Parts: sequence; C-alpha cells; structure tokens
Amino acid sequence: MDTSLFLAKFWGWYLLIFFFILSFNPIRIKQINEDLKDQKFQILIAFMAIVIGLLNILVHNIWEPDWRFIITLLGWISLFFGLGLFIFPIQTSERMAVINVKLIQLIYFLLFLIGIFLLNTGYELLMY
Repeated sequence: MDTSLFLAKFWGWYLLIFFFILSFNPIRIKQINEDLKDQKFQILIAFMAIVIGLLNILVHNIWEPDWRFIITLLGWISLFFGLGLFIFPIQTSERMAVINVKLIQLIYFLLFLIGIFLLNTGYELLMY
C-alpha cells in the first residue's frame, strides 16, 4: 500500500472519530482545556503529538500541490503543536484556553470535512 494512501486513511479516520466524539460529548472539549493545565497531561499530549508528527513527516514529507500536501501539513501541525506544548507549556495552554467552545466546534467541523476528503481519497469511494 502506498504510504500516502495509508496516511490518508489514518488521518481521515482519526479526524472523523475525533469529530464524532467531540460532537456527541462536547463536555470533553472543556475537559481537555482543563486537563491542559495539568503538567503530566501536557507532557503526555506533547509527547504523543511530537511522535505522531515526526513519524508522519519522516515517512511523508511531500510538498506537491495536491491532496498529499494536506497529510504533510497535518504532520507538521502536530509536530509544532507538540513542540509548543512541550517547550512553552504555559503559553500554549493559555492560547488554547482563549479559544471558546464554539470556535473549537467550527475547527473540528472543518477537520471533519478534511477527514471525509482524506477517507474518500484513501478508499477511492467517489471519483471527482
């Protein structure tokens, strides 16, 4: 299986699952913001984001102007978010706290659309 197609499926499912969890249980959004104040949680999330982002970048760092760019961008965003949370935990968690629930829901809806697009690309369900 092509690495790009595998990562399109991975990120597509990840974004779709995360969207549904946060849509059906919006209290989790507030809980995540509260948990980001805990240093142990910050370290765990930062470590996971760095690992996922770095692995994504190492196996898929394609800067072509097509759907593969989205996968590369998701890897870089994950890496920078993890590094920001690890290096500047207070500033990063304060920036996350400023974002309200409605804006987070809008962001996750956009990520849902990206997830659907990546799943469609990975499984080739609808040709466009």
